[in-house]
Amino acid sequence: MVDTSQDDRVAEFRGVAGPYWSLRPIGGGPEWEAEPERVRTPTPAERLSAENARQNARSRGALR
Repeated sequence: MVDTSQDDRVAEFRGVAGPYWSLRPIGGGPEWEAEPERVRTPTPAERLSAENARQNARSRGALR
């Protein structure tokens, strides 16, 4: 997912919290809540870039 209220930050959908969606950065980090109308599906390029960043973080040992 892409949160347009967070400078197009790419994240994983984690669940619903009341009227908000819980999102978590692809590369790890704290979750945040977003308004569903400000969230969109990532483009293939955004998805690839986020996955690349996640794999790089994993190879550095920042993710398990």
